[in-house]
Amino acid sequence: MTEASAADHNVEFLSRPPVISFELFPPKTDAGEAGLWETVHTLEPLAPDFVSVTYGAGGSTQHRTLRIAGQIAERTAIPVVGHLTCVGATRDELIDAIEAYGRLGVYGILALRGDPPEGMGARWHQHPGGLNHADELVSLIRNVGDFAVGVAAFPEVHPESTSVDEDARVLSVKQDAGASFAVTQLFFRASDYFRLVERSAEHGCTMPILPGIMPLTKVAQIERFAQISGAEFPVSLAARFHEVADDPQAVHDLGVEVATQLCQELLDGGAPGLHFYTLNRSTSTVEIHSALGLQASSRVAATPSV
Repeated sequence: MTEASAADHNVEFLSRPPVISFELFPPKTDAGEAGLWETVHTLEPLAPDFVSVTYGAGGSTQHRTLRIAGQIAERTAIPVVGHLTCVGATRDELIDAIEAYGRLGVYGILALRGDPPEGMGARWHQHPGGLNHADELVSLIRNVGDFAVGVAAFPEVHPESTSVDEDARVLSVKQDAGASFAVTQLFFRASDYFRLVERSAEHGCTMPILPGIMPLTKVAQIERFAQISGAEFPVSLAARFHEVADDPQAVHDLGVEVATQLCQELLDGGAPGLHFYTLNRSTSTVEIHSALGLQASSRVAATPSV
């Protein structure tokens, strides 16, 4: 941690758009971890406002998430946001995880209800002694520690929601519980993001909503993530990728082009920043960052790695 509190930092980085952030996940192998650190060191000169580290389904990567988040906080100048979910944990276990993040110097927590673990089917079940909704987790984090607290937002309807309007109302509830920013699921049309912002504002939501961007570099991967997230992969866009599907470089180049166009449209329309789902790879993210002409934050860039 710096001398400033997490809350002070939270206000600072959110009030200085565009906010640029990257999502990473904790690898399962030594080779994967080496690749992660290569990505971290490649992205660090871009001076992101933060990087987030994901939490595996059912909390399956909790220990790796905590370790990786703590190591990034210790070894780099990048503020770290650790994910936390309600899945498979009691209230006391969640408190333990929150306190661990604090000891590790993690700046913020992305509070998520989480998806049901495999074997429980599609329906959500509250863990005995645990929490049932993300807003409850937000409140718990606020009571236990001093963190910037983020939450998830959905440009397209959440699979368990009754409507997009209901999603917007729930986002406002999470803000009322203490959330200070949101990060969206991936999407393919800027109009979906802007409609989310408009709907949320109608419910009193004023916190910054960062659009989540996934560089599209592999056709099968794009379709799989779209299916998992519930995002609609537009037919016309899918056709463009399938035309060059046999040429990996062409797919990569098209993916960077499409993502850059989407990012520019979002920034031009007033989005407060961009959150890149890197999948622990840096090449396409760096190319998009460069094409957009984004400037590194002088605050972070002036602080050397340790």
